[in-house]
Amino acid sequence: MVCKKDFLGRDIISINDFSREELEYLFGQTNKIKQNPSKFFHSLDGKIIVPLFFENSTRTDLSFQMAITKLGGRFLDFDINTSSINKGETLRDTIKTIEKYEPDAFVLRHRQDGSAQFVADLTKVPVINAGDGKNEHPTQTILDLYTIRELMGKIDGLNIAIAGDLKYGRTTHSLVSALSNYNNCNIHLFSPDFLKFPKEKILEHQDSIQISEHGLSELEEVIRECDVLYMTRIQRERFPEGFDGEQEYKKIVKSYHLVPEMLKNVYPHFKIMHPLPRVEEIDVRVDKSPCSYYFEEAGNGMWTRMAELYLILGGKNE
Repeated sequence: MVCKKDFLGRDIISINDFSREELEYLFGQTNKIKQNPSKFFHSLDGKIIVPLFFENSTRTDLSFQMAITKLGGRFLDFDINTSSINKGETLRDTIKTIEKYEPDAFVLRHRQDGSAQFVADLTKVPVINAGDGKNEHPTQTILDLYTIRELMGKIDGLNIAIAGDLKYGRTTHSLVSALSNYNNCNIHLFSPDFLKFPKEKILEHQDSIQISEHGLSELEEVIRECDVLYMTRIQRERFPEGFDGEQEYKKIVKSYHLVPEMLKNVYPHFKIMHPLPRVEEIDVRVDKSPCSYYFEEAGNGMWTRMAELYLILGGKNE
């Protein structure tokens, strides 16, 4: 039986560290906070969290800051551009130094794969992975799963399409791993040939979920049978520099553009999700469709991160 104590002082490094029962407990705590937030406004009074964002972020950074503030905690404003990182200080020395100031948790985003585990091994302070390179983004996956469950009332048995850069997209890697905790999920993967989901990850999950791969041209046809479409951007930074890379990117982007006309034959309950930022993959006209849910999804990031912090830091009883 999972309980509040199971989360106290733990790290969030990988979505694979969570069982289905733990995820469901976390979703239940999120519901409690979302339904009656005022009961939790002082639950983390006196707690100080240090967000360390070595990569750009809007939603993850601000939602963590808002989550901390709403729970009554405080965060230190660490700015990489004015830090000693620019003098050559290593990540190790940065962590070992800040640890001496006795923070209650670190929230880390870093461009290096495995950086979150590296930091967790260095310190006794809880570490929350806010994205490590192309590896994982577990707190994004927690909010994605929570959103799917909120919309559909379940996760078992759903048909979910995942589209975009599936090779380097850490949000998609974490999402597929998390869905393997549930029963009879069918995952449809859409990407350019050179940005396909890693084969080793498909083999890792093939016994627990049904996974099929498709070209981008098949997207409109397949989503007619799906409950959720999880769109991600094609990452321009992954293409070769120069004219050839730019031309290839423009060619792909033109063929990867969701417009309202493609949604005519989807299920009435069908929803479009996206971890954001959006670039060109979803036409802005889709925003007015009842299928769109990506901004509401982003809003859920605050609620799920409030639940994570509340449980990890031993929030006062509501």
